[in-house]
Amino acid sequence: MMAFPQAKPQPPQLPQHLLRTIDCQQGAVRAVRFNADGNYLLSCGSDKSLKLWSVGRGTLLKTYSGHGYEVLDADSSYDNSQLCSCSSDKTVILWDVATGQVARKLRGHAGKVNCVQFNEEASVILSGSIDGTVRCWDTRSRRYEPIQVLDEARDSISSLKVAQHELLTGSVDGRVRRYDLRMGQLHVDFISSPITCVCFSQDGQCTLSSSLDSTVRLLDKSTGEMLGEYTGHKMKGYKLDCCLSNKDTHVLSCSEDGHVYCWDLVEGSLSLKLPVGKAVVQSLSFHPIETLLLTAMEGRVQVWGAQPEEAEDDTLTT
Repeated sequence: MMAFPQAKPQPPQLPQHLLRTIDCQQGAVRAVRFNADGNYLLSCGSDKSLKLWSVGRGTLLKTYSGHGYEVLDADSSYDNSQLCSCSSDKTVILWDVATGQVARKLRGHAGKVNCVQFNEEASVILSGSIDGTVRCWDTRSRRYEPIQVLDEARDSISSLKVAQHELLTGSVDGRVRRYDLRMGQLHVDFISSPITCVCFSQDGQCTLSSSLDSTVRLLDKSTGEMLGEYTGHKMKGYKLDCCLSNKDTHVLSCSEDGHVYCWDLVEGSLSLKLPVGKAVVQSLSFHPIETLLLTAMEGRVQVWGAQPEEAEDDTLTT
């Protein structure tokens, strides 16, 4: 019987090839986000607009106008029928994707709204503000008041993420708060520096947070134990994103030095320092399934992939 050599395990691919650059023409891009299936991207502009683009072609599909000041964050519903966005104008807008119309403008925050996300059924929008509150809005009700206001933070809410019945928030007060919305419980982890971004790991076991001491931390969700610290990047004065790769193998962070830093989650070692440009990398978003990364710098969005893209007109020669 022949013994075949075992295939060597492939190292996880990283999004290190620039596939395209999109000149968004909406002032500075404040945030960039993949939609739920990763076929589209949303760019939030300082010119008050929200734009929807095709990831594959880099073409503009629609512009959403209705905010009175710069747009700071956005999210798409699981079925791509609705978008939500938030702005320095203190409002949250629910949009109809197809028509581009404002379905609902939600007022109630006392200051600029930094972060916004749908729950998984897109029945609730959660928004976090400089006023220190998270407001939960029913997308189907005609009532204009929030169904719940969470006001535990002592300072601005910089970031929030929702997964199943759990809400994760990061605040300038240096605390990462995890709410079990079903049980009505609150778990707090104190990190001495202002939090700029929080996220859940894909497996739901860990939380990731970045803060203004230029450190990204991975915590065990149930015990609060620190599992990893990732440093080398610069985050001192800007609210910048961090995230995990789609398979939880790598930790990624924006940086004020023009790079995206990508660390091995387990080892903590730097796997990739992606040179995006000369300015601050403002925002990033990792594709839900594929090895694709979005970055935002100044007025542009970059799409990065694991392989350089084949030229489209290459025909097979026989």
